[in-house]
Amino acid sequence: MHATLPLMRHYGFPPVRRGRLETLQVNLGYRCNQSCLHCHVNAGPNRSEQMSAETVTDVLAFMEVAGIKKLDLTGGAPELNPRFRDLVRRARALGVHVMDRCNLTILEEPGQEDLGEFLAREGVEVIASLPCYQEDNVDRQRGSGVFGRSLRALARLNALGYGKGVPGLELSLVYNPQGAVLPPSQAQLEADYKRELGERYGIAFDRLYVLANMPIQRFGSMLVSKGQFNEYMRLLHGAHRSENVESVMCRSLISVDWRGYVYDCDFNQMLELPLEMEGTQRPQLSDLIGRDLVGNPIAVRDHCYGCTAGQGSSCGGALHD
Repeated sequence: MHATLPLMRHYGFPPVRRGRLETLQVNLGYRCNQSCLHCHVNAGPNRSEQMSAETVTDVLAFMEVAGIKKLDLTGGAPELNPRFRDLVRRARALGVHVMDRCNLTILEEPGQEDLGEFLAREGVEVIASLPCYQEDNVDRQRGSGVFGRSLRALARLNALGYGKGVPGLELSLVYNPQGAVLPPSQAQLEADYKRELGERYGIAFDRLYVLANMPIQRFGSMLVSKGQFNEYMRLLHGAHRSENVESVMCRSLISVDWRGYVYDCDFNQMLELPLEMEGTQRPQLSDLIGRDLVGNPIAVRDHCYGCTAGQGSSCGGALHD
């Protein structure tokens, strides 16, 4: 695995300061039943890192004290953490909106047969990765047979009411480009997805999130191996739009890793760039209880251009059409 952080100091991303905290994004662990080429987490079946019961308790305590309204659960496959369902239930009891970043194929894993029913019962928003509506493209990026398994999972979610306009059962799909290119228009691609998935397979969903590939971890290492890293960074820098800086997700979100350490975003987590806070070099979530982060400087490097290039990119999709 090639380290990319030492390569990210050439252009100089503009400074960013934090606004009001709205979303707590929690990585429950790096174990996953897939090993996707674009994965910025380097997740896979052989990863063993997972959040402990004690850290889950810290997450719940922080949400309650800070008045967090949105809990964004990610991984790896977050559902593989044995504390996933308890965290979801307790967060929903606090009135928190819960989002599950689901890879879809997890619904067919042993022990997860009732996962769809659980998510629907708790009113969890499902944000599902499906990098294309064509079988060969998906299987090339995510593994043989993944497209078919993903469609079966989507059909199950549709049968439970997801993507069908049922209140509280929102279903979004996530697109990543195949290689070192910027994603196309989110609005246009969403229309294409809805047409192709609807007409070919009878699949419905609410919205499409278009994400740029970040030059870190597995994807960044692939760029270095192919001699494309500098070219991709030039592409991101050249497409930078200053108006996107005000809308980047790190201004209203913090990211927590499986150990409880805190970062400005999920990408900084993967680069080991901790949230900057006076009094500690590497804050944990428990250190933030009662602290006001508004105006706090955000740790930036040149990978941040991945969020401001073109239409912009975040965990919630494009920043502008």
